[in-house]
Amino acid sequence: MHLELPKMRLHSLKDFSKHYLMIVLSILTALGLEAWIEHSHHAHAGETANRQIRAEIQGNLDDVRSSIKANEALIAPLNELDTAVSQDIRDGAAAAVVNEHIRARRASFKLSVNWPTFASQAWDVAVANQSASWMDDVDLRRYSAAYADLRNASDWITHDSVILLNAPSMAALHTRIDLGAPVDPLEFVTVLRQMIHTSQEVQSHLHQLEGHLVHALAQEDAGKAHG
Repeated sequence: MHLELPKMRLHSLKDFSKHYLMIVLSILTALGLEAWIEHSHHAHAGETANRQIRAEIQGNLDDVRSSIKANEALIAPLNELDTAVSQDIRDGAAAAVVNEHIRARRASFKLSVNWPTFASQAWDVAVANQSASWMDDVDLRRYSAAYADLRNASDWITHDSVILLNAPSMAALHTRIDLGAPVDPLEFVTVLRQMIHTSQEVQSHLHQLEGHLVHALAQEDAGKAHG
């Protein structure tokens, strides 16, 4: 900030007071203008970050919903296979008969789940350039929680999603079925239900995540409606 002070002779205390007051007002005006410009810049940065983050969360929400829909179709054949084989076992069907039914439906015996890749670039940039600090506190807390949920969900699918699945047994059963070798019906159903449970756990996490992301986007609109 630079001020050009007027050069003039002061002939009285009154002139000095006027001159002093003019200097003070000039300084306060310059400081106020500088503060206003800085505030406007921060407000614009916060609004831009808010808009970009909301768009990113909405994109993640769309991907979550697409995965949920895709997984519903992927789980259905597993459930149908479980229903058929379990009924055979309850009816006391011979192992050879159960194996025939298993081989007839062997294409359904596969674990396949859809999991989205979550974007976080807008949030990372807002944190890095500190524009997040100029957003509304309520929005900031809500968005921060949403991205924490995304990270936690990604960690779960990476490390814990198949914790209850006996992968070696599943691979062994696949091999025997593909080669036409008989399998133990009860062992088959046990592994099959592990696969179903794993798929259902994925769906459960996606549904929870869907609710959290909807909440992150909806609360701002609700707040504006009351404002």
